[in-house]
Amino acid sequence: MAQIRGTAGYNLGPSSQNRFGVGAGYTNMKAEATNDPSPLDSIRAQTSKIEDWLDTLSEPVKPYLPAIGRFLIVVTFLEDAVRILTQWNDQLLYLHDYRHFPRGANHTFLALNVIAMLVCSTMVIIRKHSNEAVAGLLGVVVTQALGYGLIFDLNFFLRNLSVMGGLIMVLSDSWVRKKFAPAGLPQIDEKDRKMYLQLAGRILLIFLFVGFVFAGDWSVSRIVVSALGFVACVMVVVGFKAKFSAVMLVLILSVFNVLVNNFWTLHEHHPQKDFAKYDFFQILSIVGGLLLLVNMGPGQFSVDEKKKVY
Repeated sequence: MAQIRGTAGYNLGPSSQNRFGVGAGYTNMKAEATNDPSPLDSIRAQTSKIEDWLDTLSEPVKPYLPAIGRFLIVVTFLEDAVRILTQWNDQLLYLHDYRHFPRGANHTFLALNVIAMLVCSTMVIIRKHSNEAVAGLLGVVVTQALGYGLIFDLNFFLRNLSVMGGLIMVLSDSWVRKKFAPAGLPQIDEKDRKMYLQLAGRILLIFLFVGFVFAGDWSVSRIVVSALGFVACVMVVVGFKAKFSAVMLVLILSVFNVLVNNFWTLHEHHPQKDFAKYDFFQILSIVGGLLLLVNMGPGQFSVDEKKKVY
């Protein structure tokens, strides 16, 4: 009876495989097919080598990456606050004559924006009250879009989505670094919030590049850069080799920023100088968000993390 339930009774052992010609040769072929790497595995292997090389190269600056990233994220707000203060009368005139702010309301609007940007940016840099600081800067982004009438400007909208992504990365970074709660207190909600924040930050960070793709005249170099950037953006969003792709975007945006938004080469009274300076510091903010991504990793909602699990 034992043989009826075993392989002997049904001739399912190795001898039966040889009888039908499916012995060692078939097994070897199957093993070779299984060991044949897929294109995704090949890409992962190559990018892993590059990541290891980048890790070795960046070892001296790694401890400073979070501080550099946080400073770059808020640098656009600091520049904006300085610009408002140095062009105070022009700003008041614009808000009164073109945006129809009542006298007094334009003063209040500018003063509140300057105070919020200076105070909240400082808190982000020194890592104090990050939740409140990020909320204040997000409020500045929204109120300026409404106050200056830029809410329907597509390029402004996409850029500020990316700036918001950088601010969300600051919030996520502050939660990642937060000490564990005392024993007995629930922590699962906190963990879930970090995961969702890292995912939202990754998605929002790439919108600047979307604006870059659809703005300006097309050329061969622009097509090449757009193609590379598109691949890197997709990798950042899905979290596949996110650190490597974030470094790619940092390099692309940095080169683009220096070559295109070189406001320092323009005459003091050039009509595009302020716009170039504004764009330059906004891209620096997004680069800061990408540096935080490089430092923290993509989080649990990513291909990289799922690969570790499986």
